[in-house]
Amino acid sequence: MKSLLPCDGEVYYYPSFISLEESKIYYKAILNKVEWEQQTITIFGKTYMCPRLSAWYGDSGTDYIYSNILNKPKAWFVELEELKKKVSLFCNYSFNSVLINWYRNEKDSMGWHSDDEVELGKNPVIASISLGASRVCKFRHRFNKKLKHSVLLENGSLLVMQGACQHYWQHAVLKQAKPCMGRINLTFRRICLKD
Repeated sequence: MKSLLPCDGEVYYYPSFISLEESKIYYKAILNKVEWEQQTITIFGKTYMCPRLSAWYGDSGTDYIYSNILNKPKAWFVELEELKKKVSLFCNYSFNSVLINWYRNEKDSMGWHSDDEVELGKNPVIASISLGASRVCKFRHRFNKKLKHSVLLENGSLLVMQGACQHYWQHAVLKQAKPCMGRINLTFRRICLKD
C-alpha cells in the first residue's frame, strides 16, 4: 500500500478496519464507559476549554504529557482491550496506551499539532480508529508549506502514522460548517516506559 504522504514519513488509511455493525457496538460501549473530561489548555498565556472531550487509558506507568497536561492512565476495560489487541496484531506493534477523543458535533475539533512528545520515542507508530461520524483529517508539512493532504476518516476506519511523520508533518481535525453527529477517535500509542 502506498503512503498518503509524498515524503518525510508514512501515513496509511484502511477504510473498513472494523465492520459497521461492530463500530456501532464499540461506539455505544466506549461512549458510556469512558470517564470523559473536558480539559483546559493554555496557549500564549490564555486559557481555553478544549473543544472536545477526552480520556487517557493504558498500562500502569504510561503517564503522558501533552499541551502541558499530565495524564495518568485509567485501567483498560474489555472493549478497549479488544481494539488494542486487534490494532496491535494488524500493525505488528505493541501498543500500551490510548488517547480517546469524543467530537460531539461539528463544532468540536483538534488543532494543528504533531505527536512528537518525548514519551512516544523517536519515530512513533500511532494507530487511529474512528467510530461514528466521518470527519476530515488534514495534513500539512512543517517546512514546505505547499505540501498538504486531506483524508476523510470514515466510521470503522484505521489511520496509521509512522516513520518520520511526526517530525515533518502536522495534522488536525478542524471545525466544519456542515452539521454532523458524534465521532469517537481512539489513537493507540506506545509510551516508552522508564526503568
